Amino acid sequence: MKVFLAEARKGRWFAHDVKGNPSVKDAIESLGVPHTEVDLIFAGRRSVDFNYHLQDEDKIKVYPVTARPRVKNVQHLSIRHLKKTRFVLDSHLGKLARHLRLLGFDSLYKKDFPDREIAEIAQRQGRVVLTRDIGLLKNKAVKYGYWVRGTDPNRQVQEILRRFALWEDIRPFRFCLECNGQIKKVAKKKISERLPPRVKEYYNAYYMCPQCRRVYWQGSHHRKLADFVQNIIKLKKASSDCQT
Repeated sequence: MKVFLAEARKGRWFAHDVKGNPSVKDAIESLGVPHTEVDLIFAGRRSVDFNYHLQDEDKIKVYPVTARPRVKNVQHLSIRHLKKTRFVLDSHLGKLARHLRLLGFDSLYKKDFPDREIAEIAQRQGRVVLTRDIGLLKNKAVKYGYWVRGTDPNRQVQEILRRFALWEDIRPFRFCLECNGQIKKVAKKKISERLPPRVKEYYNAYYMCPQCRRVYWQGSHHRKLADFVQNIIKLKKASSDCQT
């Protein structure tokens, strides 16, 4: 959470004047911190949620999602409550969307995704918003979201796997890389006329996306994708070894 604050305010107490009695959510976001990055809020010794309205002389302590304070009977506000993690990504994260789909994660994305539509989808479908736009995460319709720190897609996907603890949920080659549809095995005879002659000659196992009708087979491109998946899995193992 420190990444969002001015240098002079990082990791220390500071005074912040507000007008009236705004919600603690509004006060936090006025400082540049989107509510999706917050897990715990204390007003004095009492754990509160985003709807708490500030009172005179309130002493507010805010913990990021990555913090794990040893306190009982608190209101956790972060993503840990989701049973199934599904994403919707903004228009700047197309390569990350493909990587997540390849690894088996339901990830909606369009090149021209307007912020309003992303927020509505996230609210309606219970998806996590992934974005490089801090302003989008301040939308009250966005309950779960994450500001992607990295700019390199390969590092971004590792960042997401760590942040949401998804290493054990990797199930590659389940989603269409183009449209996010769930690919299904299809008989060769049903798509034979769509195959290049050499592909038809050398391959017998095929898969198709029922949404966009794209056909997949295990050719040289598949091997490159499989290598990418294995490299990601190796990174997880290396990370685990460092922690033991």
